[in-house]
Amino acid sequence: MTSEQTAQPRERWFAPHALLPTGYAADVSLEVADGRFAAVTPNSTRPTGSRLLPGLALPGLADTHSHAFHRALRGTTHVGDAAGSRREATCALAGRLDPENYYALARAVFAEKLLAGITTVGEFHYVHNDPDGRPYSYPNAMGAALLRAAEDAGLRMTLLDTLYLSGGLTKERHVRLAQQEVRFADGSLDDWARRVSRRPETERTRIGLGIHSVRAVPRNALLGIREVATSSRLARARGEQLVVHAHVSGQPDENAACQAYYGCTPMELLRDAGLVNRHFTAVHGTHLSGSDVDLLGKAGASVAFCPTSRHDLREGLGSVRALLDAGARVSLGTDHHVVVDPFEEVRGLAMHERMAGRDLGPSELAAAVTAHASLGWSDVGALRPGHRADVVVVDTASPRTAGTEPAQVWWAATNADVVDVAVDGRFVVEDRRHVMGDVGAALGSAVAAVRG
Repeated sequence: MTSEQTAQPRERWFAPHALLPTGYAADVSLEVADGRFAAVTPNSTRPTGSRLLPGLALPGLADTHSHAFHRALRGTTHVGDAAGSRREATCALAGRLDPENYYALARAVFAEKLLAGITTVGEFHYVHNDPDGRPYSYPNAMGAALLRAAEDAGLRMTLLDTLYLSGGLTKERHVRLAQQEVRFADGSLDDWARRVSRRPETERTRIGLGIHSVRAVPRNALLGIREVATSSRLARARGEQLVVHAHVSGQPDENAACQAYYGCTPMELLRDAGLVNRHFTAVHGTHLSGSDVDLLGKAGASVAFCPTSRHDLREGLGSVRALLDAGARVSLGTDHHVVVDPFEEVRGLAMHERMAGRDLGPSELAAAVTAHASLGWSDVGALRPGHRADVVVVDTASPRTAGTEPAQVWWAATNADVVDVAVDGRFVVEDRRHVMGDVGAALGSAVAAVRG
């Protein structure tokens, strides 16, 4: 039997325009084999029998900070004191989740993300126990529901299993958990580590580590997280450190409490615990000090910005330009799902910098919205031979995008302009429709079930 007979047939796709690692190109032919790009050729003639990608072909987009269950609060907490009403509503909603209704909600939410062009999500998961704070008979039941939902929706996911031990921090002490927080918490660092180490991984799902915040995780526990990241069964099997994400400096009072109790900034506390390196992502980072920015840059770490949710909560964004210039990387997340629209997040990032007299170029914006590596996926996020064959096709002739130059699509398009989406070479969105059918109906049913 010849090699030609044993080789699997390659699919051929053709894009009139595409974003390649070298920039925007025309007439791009893409060959796909075993879920990966085998060849990418610009300035080519469309191969006979190839699949037309009708518009601008982008790499798969990444959502690096998601709380899927918050989607059930969309349209209910945006008036008045959004931050205060959301905190109360979030705890109440979390109390009504169980593995079954969480699976149904997450599956629909992940399908919504795919419709918007997101092919990898970092799910910052902290709802672990039953509403009374007792572990389920299978302690990972809630996380397993999320992993199954991602698989069934066709999404790639890094489950950021989050440590949550304390109810807050004052200048005197860490505060005990409130009753509505007990289902978020493991009994100890060791309990959390044992539970995390039992989680399985698949071809499209990975496990990372989450630190809710320095308010919720005391210093002695932070010191132990590095060992889990580097020496756990998962890390040894993968041959690399697990990614670590943490909410950092989202509000001024967090910084003030950390300074008063520990005598340092949250970033300095995390650095001293050995956690800040290229595998680390600081989420939000709104109130980072200049030395914090330098620390992140020297470590080659990332910062996940969530513009729509931060604007909704009146909390603003930090300086993207300063972080990039220091050597840090930037990514984008949906956080509490005010919208699921990566283009809106990109615009929010760009406009924030423009209002401050700073500019972000198209390549910097594209890098932020394709930052799969911050979730542990180094072979996703580029139309490049050897990379996983994720593609997002954007309509370039819609009322929003007509006449737009390819490099400036980030300022013009919305999620409604996403036509087709492929993950690992398989199209899960075609002609603006997800393979599972009516996503709006699925979301409506799932949201109603968890709201009660």
